[in-house]
Amino acid sequence: MHALRVNELSDDLSGVELGDLPAPERQPGEVLVRVRAASLNFPDLLMMRGEYQFKPDPPFTSGLELAGEVIDADAGSGFAAGDRVMGGNKTGAFAEIASVPQGGLSRIPEGLDFAQGAALGAAYSTAYTGLVELGGLTAGQWVLVTGASGGVALAAIDLAKALGAKVIAATGSPGKRAMLEERSRADHVILAEGRFRERVAELTGGALCDIVFDPVGGDVFDECTRCVAFGGKLVVVGFAGGRIAEVATNIPLIKGFSIVGLRAGEYARRFPERGRAIAAEIARLAEAGRIAPAIDRTLPLSHWREGFEAMANRELVGKVVFDVSR
Repeated sequence: MHALRVNELSDDLSGVELGDLPAPERQPGEVLVRVRAASLNFPDLLMMRGEYQFKPDPPFTSGLELAGEVIDADAGSGFAAGDRVMGGNKTGAFAEIASVPQGGLSRIPEGLDFAQGAALGAAYSTAYTGLVELGGLTAGQWVLVTGASGGVALAAIDLAKALGAKVIAATGSPGKRAMLEERSRADHVILAEGRFRERVAELTGGALCDIVFDPVGGDVFDECTRCVAFGGKLVVVGFAGGRIAEVATNIPLIKGFSIVGLRAGEYARRFPERGRAIAAEIARLAEAGRIAPAIDRTLPLSHWREGFEAMANRELVGKVVFDVSR
């Protein structure tokens, strides 16, 4: 089978190649899946560079998230050959066949194709965990989402709107601002440059934001601390901007807000009942047509480098999905 193999950690991905491997053998408790689509996530890039908190030793097959058809599963697992499933594991999705722990899979919601299924789970579970589980989102609240063209950020915008929030999307790119105004459901799109707190205050009538969802870090995080309302939540999602920010503790003390770290996968592992409930709610919203993943482009797996470079160069508005059958 074809698989995207990380043979050596490298900043320029020179240690990565698409090659032929034997199909994995299914272990008890796992489900063997014929992969039809796999979506690219920022941790995939970081793992190839050795920069993610989970650091598998090379060689390993890359890819967090997939969608496809069940080939084989344990009796009593709830899965049968031919079932359309989505999900994944920390690695292994960028291959024609994957063996996935059965707890890491669910059925693709009705009405979604394989590409949408591959793009739905990780982004929306991250958004839901950050906004609802940790942020306590309720209808009518103001939400600020930075790095708004990324897959997780777009999921947060989409989900927040589906749950009745008022959303400000922030991007560092003037070109992406126009695309976000056209493609996203945000109420307002602003540029995340300089002192953008004044623009947030203007849009919210001085109330600022109940939840700030920040995948960027760095200078953007610094300014986000000025955008949180009293009693609000600043959710730390990642550091796509490069610099890991620091905060003087007098700022959240004086402003009365909380800084919350988000690790959605770890949250689901530690609280499996909540993880299952989150997945069920995301599926319900998707089947009802209230949320839908934003896909920037679909590429054959043989064009994997194009997808990774587009992500690294911040060219995307939405997710890259690889068609593994091509």
